[in-house]
Amino acid sequence: MLRVEEGGGDGKDSAKKVETAVHVAGEETQVEVKTRSKRVAALDAFRGLTIVLMILVDDAGGAYERIDHSPWNGCTLADFVMPFFLFIVGVAVALALKRIPKVSEAIKKVVVRTLKLLFWGLLLQGGYSHAPDDLSYGVDMKHIRWCGILQRIALVYFVVALIEILTTKLRPTIIGSGPFAIFSAYYWQWIGGLIAFVLYMVLIFTLYVPDWSFVLHNPGDVNDGKRFTVQCGVRGHLGPACNAVGYVDRQVWGINHLYSQPVWIRSKDCTDSSSSMGPLRKDAPSWCLAPFEPEGLLSSISAILSGVIGVHYGHVLIHFKVHSERLKQWLLMGFGLLICGIILHFTNAIPINKQLYSFSYVCFTAGAAGIVFSAFYILIDLWSLRMPFLFLEWIGMNSMLVFVMAAEGIFPAFVNGWYYETPKKSLVHWIHEHVFVNVWHSERLGTLLYVIFAEIVFWAVVAGILHRLGIYWKL
Repeated sequence: MLRVEEGGGDGKDSAKKVETAVHVAGEETQVEVKTRSKRVAALDAFRGLTIVLMILVDDAGGAYERIDHSPWNGCTLADFVMPFFLFIVGVAVALALKRIPKVSEAIKKVVVRTLKLLFWGLLLQGGYSHAPDDLSYGVDMKHIRWCGILQRIALVYFVVALIEILTTKLRPTIIGSGPFAIFSAYYWQWIGGLIAFVLYMVLIFTLYVPDWSFVLHNPGDVNDGKRFTVQCGVRGHLGPACNAVGYVDRQVWGINHLYSQPVWIRSKDCTDSSSSMGPLRKDAPSWCLAPFEPEGLLSSISAILSGVIGVHYGHVLIHFKVHSERLKQWLLMGFGLLICGIILHFTNAIPINKQLYSFSYVCFTAGAAGIVFSAFYILIDLWSLRMPFLFLEWIGMNSMLVFVMAAEGIFPAFVNGWYYETPKKSLVHWIHEHVFVNVWHSERLGTLLYVIFAEIVFWAVVAGILHRLGIYWKL
């Protein structure tokens, strides 16, 4: 839904009342706060940064595959996008649900927004939309993909928001002075996170994964229609073939409803070109061609922790009014989580793994999110260096619009629909080829510059204009 808001939207509060707009993965909830405090611009900037990173790694990752998702263990630039989304969802939930006049109404709004996120997730990533290059629409229901980015955000948002609403009467008005007072004051949120953590850890290390098989569906491939068998018969395996995350998704959703192009095909087991895309090795295991769901059910349960940590950062913002106190809480937790994740990874206890959403991955990325958010808070809200980050704020304020139009390719697909003779002769392809690739005599550099200027800068300008007009797309 598009809504037009009156006023200049300069981020300053009136003396009596201010409307604080908090976007949750592109949606917006509202809470009226009687305060003279300025709107925390770091929230919008952080959300905008996450959208920018997503556009960059999705559209330039093919040219610079080192910024694309890690083939298995490890963490690249692309692997920060999802946990950063969930982190800022948690922060926004804490602020949006600071005051709840009526519990039933709040639950109803959360349920409706969750369903909207699920709908958009299925529409954009379920296989119905083939944007931007394929101008056809439609999906075979036998192969629809049930999971995706917005579906995971919907689950995490629903859980953390529901806990926040149902514990509203247990919230303290004043936080004690102890170092763990903020944690004990919101213990139900941490209990919810603990339940998700225990459930995930128990299942991933104890669930028995039997042998399984799949039929390759890839028209034009020499192996199309061929059935492959993957031998497992193990418990607690954290490799690509026989982990509990994949097993749960195959059992719950069905193997034909999983993501058909997992990044593990760029792993050393599958290609000699790792971590770039290359031909399969002659001795490549059969699972290299198998589907795998990176936003699956079990890994999404682990992802709830990212949202819970974000909620904690929001609680700190609410209860601590002094900048130094906020930053001390945020940075101590941020660096603590970061170090914990690094230790777990390099001791081989629990490798950092985005596909499994491992506990070390939660710690490492949530710690990084906390540190980046703190840095934005210092630069933008404390030192008032707002101008260099305005484009991120604008994108963050209209995050759902930019996500759908740019990150999911709906706008370039619309432009591609107006072509001359063939779909490859459209304005988008002409700009990419003649303005960037041919000028720089490099496909890789031309693609990177196209993404930066024709996508990120373009949508920053559009979002800035819409912000000045008071127009935002909200769920």
